[in-house]
Amino acid sequence: MTTTTSPEKLKSEDRLNYRVLFASLIGSVIEWFDFLVYGTVAALVFNKLFFPSDDPFISTLLAYTSFSLTFFFRPLGGIIFSHIGDRIGRKKTLFITLMLMGGGTVAIGLLPDYAAIGIAAPILLILCRILQGLGIGGEWGGALLLAYEYAPKNRRGLYGAVPQMGISLGMLLAAGVVALLTLLPDGQFYVWGWRVPFIASVVLVFVGLWIRNGLDETPEFKRVREAGAQLRLPFKEVITKHRGAVLVSIGAKAAETGPFYIFGTYIIAYATDVLGARQNVVLLAVAAAAIVATIWMPVFGRISDNIPRAALYRWSATATLLLVVPYYFVLNTGATWGLFAATIVGFGLLWGSVNAILGTLIAENFAPEVRYTGASLGYQLGAAIFGGTAPIIAAWLFEISGGQWWPIAAYVAGCASISIVASFFIKHVAHSEGTDAPSVTEPAASTHQGAAI
Repeated sequence: MTTTTSPEKLKSEDRLNYRVLFASLIGSVIEWFDFLVYGTVAALVFNKLFFPSDDPFISTLLAYTSFSLTFFFRPLGGIIFSHIGDRIGRKKTLFITLMLMGGGTVAIGLLPDYAAIGIAAPILLILCRILQGLGIGGEWGGALLLAYEYAPKNRRGLYGAVPQMGISLGMLLAAGVVALLTLLPDGQFYVWGWRVPFIASVVLVFVGLWIRNGLDETPEFKRVREAGAQLRLPFKEVITKHRGAVLVSIGAKAAETGPFYIFGTYIIAYATDVLGARQNVVLLAVAAAAIVATIWMPVFGRISDNIPRAALYRWSATATLLLVVPYYFVLNTGATWGLFAATIVGFGLLWGSVNAILGTLIAENFAPEVRYTGASLGYQLGAAIFGGTAPIIAAWLFEISGGQWWPIAAYVAGCASISIVASFFIKHVAHSEGTDAPSVTEPAASTHQGAAI
């Protein structure tokens, strides 16, 4: 007997799916907006207002050290909140992480500076930054799983790409807001202008909370809960039985996070200091590449629904490895067209391709009862190892080589090589039971087993 679905039900499911995707995306946008606004303002304001010193280099170093703190607290936040997510639910955890992340950001905008309260100012700033790091560590996994675990069976790649778009959108939003505020007279910008993006982020937080409040738990977690399959200590389960999958996830992260900081952020210092490009032109090139990446990611995510994701990821990482030297050849022409072309290809297409399917690739290697914990641990450890060190390594390599670009290219190629190797060990646990994992419209029992490499 053939069953049909009424137009009203299809419209209702479409509305639910759009709401899910928007709820997933906005959390990711807030996460990266907060992260990148801090990085931008750290060099402009925090070195002067929160870390004043007779030596400007020391002030800038302290400001950037406070920026890097999140990399080390993100894995801890991932462990804490993924435990809650796997034990209690994705929805509740996403509420907590969004409020923690947003609260830390707004608090930064309200902090008195060093001139007002002395040493307490940088201490409070660091504490707020730690809160941000903990919240960000738990937010990524929850935002990803919200999209992934609601996805129809043939749209996991597309749905998984949506929260990844938050990186480039957050970058665009942060750069645009700060660029507008820097047009203020210096006196106004340093007194109150820099505070605006931090305090205004409360609007994004409330929108995110409102959107997420209307959603139920993800279908896969509901099945785990109904079966009584929640684990008492998901973290213990992951580190004892899923170590291989975590290591593979860390390796897969290398081709995304290392090149992100080379193609998307270090390019600003390289193009302005080495090539003599105007800063506004470089920022415009990065913004153009971010737009290309945002448009390209869902397209590439959808492509991954028709081609084995591990193979597609391997090809994308290989393309990064092969094209990083031509990237520098074009960039080093010093021409404006070369700057735009290299940045759009490197950041917009190469990084955009890898980032589009990374989240889905990691998520589908863990069973639903440990997916939040396993995915968050692998992703955040990879970010700390390869992302937190990338700008420092690039600057160091450039310095010790006497101003040569090829060691930086070798570093990018090394990150890509690690991910290429990791891609051969990826196991698709989400499909191991012989049928596709159920979609929002297809209830089914979950019989996932843990990944073992």
